[in-house]
Amino acid sequence: MASTTSLAKRLLLGRPFRSDKLQHTLLPKRIALPVFASDALSSVAYAPDEILLTLSIAGAGAFVISPWITLAVAIVMITVVASYRQNVHAYPSGGGDYEVATVNLGPRAGLGVASALLVDYILTVAVSTASGVNNLGSVVPFVADHKVPIAVGAIAILTALNLRGLRESGTAFAIPTYAFIIVIVGMILTGLFRVFVLGQDLRAPSADLVITAEHSNLTSFAFAYLLLRTFSSGCAALTGVEAISNGVPAFKPPKSKNAATTLMLLGAIAIIMLVGIIVLSRLTHLQYVEDPTTQIVSGPPNYDQKTVTAQLGETVFGHGFLLYVVGAVTALILFLAANTAFNGFPVLGSILAQDRYLPRQLHTRGDRLAFSNGIIFLAIAAIVLVVAFQAEVTRLIQLYIVGVFVSFTLSQGGMIRHWNRLLRTQRDPARRAKMIRSRAINAFGMGLTGAVLIVVLVTKFLLGAWIAIAAMLVIYVTMLGIHKHYTRVAQELQPTDERPVLPSRNHAVVLVSKVHMPTLRAVAYAQATRPDTLTALTVNVDDKDTRAIQDEWERRQIPVPLTVVDSPYREISRPIIDFVKGIRRGSPRDVVTVFVPEYVVGRWWENLLHNQSALRIKGRLLFEPGVMVTSVPWQLRSSQDRDLERFDRTLSRGPSRGPRTHPTSGETTNEEART
Repeated sequence: MASTTSLAKRLLLGRPFRSDKLQHTLLPKRIALPVFASDALSSVAYAPDEILLTLSIAGAGAFVISPWITLAVAIVMITVVASYRQNVHAYPSGGGDYEVATVNLGPRAGLGVASALLVDYILTVAVSTASGVNNLGSVVPFVADHKVPIAVGAIAILTALNLRGLRESGTAFAIPTYAFIIVIVGMILTGLFRVFVLGQDLRAPSADLVITAEHSNLTSFAFAYLLLRTFSSGCAALTGVEAISNGVPAFKPPKSKNAATTLMLLGAIAIIMLVGIIVLSRLTHLQYVEDPTTQIVSGPPNYDQKTVTAQLGETVFGHGFLLYVVGAVTALILFLAANTAFNGFPVLGSILAQDRYLPRQLHTRGDRLAFSNGIIFLAIAAIVLVVAFQAEVTRLIQLYIVGVFVSFTLSQGGMIRHWNRLLRTQRDPARRAKMIRSRAINAFGMGLTGAVLIVVLVTKFLLGAWIAIAAMLVIYVTMLGIHKHYTRVAQELQPTDERPVLPSRNHAVVLVSKVHMPTLRAVAYAQATRPDTLTALTVNVDDKDTRAIQDEWERRQIPVPLTVVDSPYREISRPIIDFVKGIRRGSPRDVVTVFVPEYVVGRWWENLLHNQSALRIKGRLLFEPGVMVTSVPWQLRSSQDRDLERFDRTLSRGPSRGPRTHPTSGETTNEEART
């Protein structure tokens, strides 16, 4: 029978997939849209909130500017979508911004993009789940009172779903994503119909509040700065756009065409929803402030400020069933928005691991052909942020979007150099015209996203963006250190043209703690290897025990000399190390093989009662040059109760290495096949 752990794993993750089933996990456009676009689509649930609450600093009169701020954000969105459509056609291998920057701007620029994206992916999970809890808390008070544990639970559920595999998680997320689109667009159309066709005067629950500005009599410069800060907060709507360019290999063929089409659909839907919510907010006179306790000077007692979408749902649909539908689908899409990061982060981590910038463990696939280690690492990092910032969206959002605009800007700069390189050799007029048009799009995109990046850095640096920048620098330096380590190890292990020199002699040492069956088996095995010299070694920490070993050794007439090493301070490892060093001291070409008898137990807790001395000794001997350590197992009766066939099946289901070409192609190189 399978163990409890194995049963729980199969229940949560499902049966493992064979490596040759990788092609069956590729996504059609209808599934790829919710998988990769849920982050950008869900941003309409918190980007309007950030726009309005930032404008509230200048008072209620500043809300009239919100449509113009939204229009500017929409222009940036259109530009970024058009630019990334060039990326997915030019670089369909899945490296996305990292590959574009590395190939065209150099490894250091690529590493900068990668560090920015890794931070952004972690923040995407934290911000999305925190915002989902916040929206759900607007409808269900219990959720508002327990934000942190509910957010952590949501991340854990998303982790389990993604560990089941890309296609299966995409199918599970498709229905909620499409439900969110239908409900929000339906709410916008219903509200506009009631206002413009039926002529109804819709007023949001916050329309009659009297609010005061946090800073009255703002100077022209201060007001301009506030508008820039509002614009930078609204640009949170662009997060997640880059995920499609990083996930092109996950699409069904033709990959680039399907990815570009999905990207266009994403941009169109996100812009319609964002603009629609802001326009409807102005028509219903909705107000949303940064600090309700100080800014609201007149209103209902114990006023509880709800999110923008919750207020619009109440205004358009009333207090009935549809209001709860709006709250539920909004919260759900925000939870699922983290799925974009769960698909982007592990793939990028796998590519970076393949290039030796991250640990190789991030390059391996799990039972369900997902990059399990990357998924788990992302979940842990996001949970740390959620707990540290108490799931407060307003605090987390200040760390957000810095990384994504760093990658936007460097990626577009890399694409300009890409087109310049191709134009130097291209002579076909039609193709040259197409390349020049693509270069112009990327150049405009670089200029616009670069300007937005400067605005974000200026307006958000002291509000918390410095934390994200510091995290990027730490990750950047860490990846450089990892790459340096792997490079140094590879150089050390590089074989030379010289033939390896055979050792002059092999000296065998059998460690003896007692004269029992494991020791006798180790002595017999050592004799069978026919070493040049063979001795048994015991450490004298107790005179009585040592004499008993010597007497039993002589009584059994074991044909191997027994050497006793005194240890006046009762230490075992150091005398053995010194003895082994003494053997090798005479000739560097000699090797010493140390045979260590060990117990094989069948229960985990029995390991705590046995083999501790053997582990310490082996750990010390591994650092000694010219010393080989051989374990000689002795199976205790409890180990015979193990289901060895099931144990073998478990070992055979270990994670397979990812391919060298790109993470979702089913091909591997000869080098990895050998490893």
